[in-house]
Amino acid sequence: MAPATYNPAHKAVLDDLLLAIPGVEPGKMFGYPAYYIEGKLFACLYENGVGIKVPAAMAEELADQPGMSWFQPMGRRRMKEWIRIDRDASGEYRKDRAIFLAAVAYVSSRTQ
Repeated sequence: MAPATYNPAHKAVLDDLLLAIPGVEPGKMFGYPAYYIEGKLFACLYENGVGIKVPAAMAEELADQPGMSWFQPMGRRRMKEWIRIDRDASGEYRKDRAIFLAAVAYVSSRTQ
């Protein structure tokens, strides 16, 4: 398996943004930096973007916006609750705070 590639500058911004949210813990997902709430994955860095789990209706709404698409890691088919956000400048992820908060709320409300 090839080593996981991701943008370390994106990770620095996401660590600052997401680890300030009560209950969010850092972790890994297939070697990539990831973020968990109550032990459940809600976001992960992947290549030059970030995969985020949100409600399916929200994913449908966001997937066609600039800088966003369906999250399809390792060529997998699209996952109905996962989007990918690609920002050129790492600091731009701060503008997506509402999406990250929605992901935390959604994932923490689901039972395993």
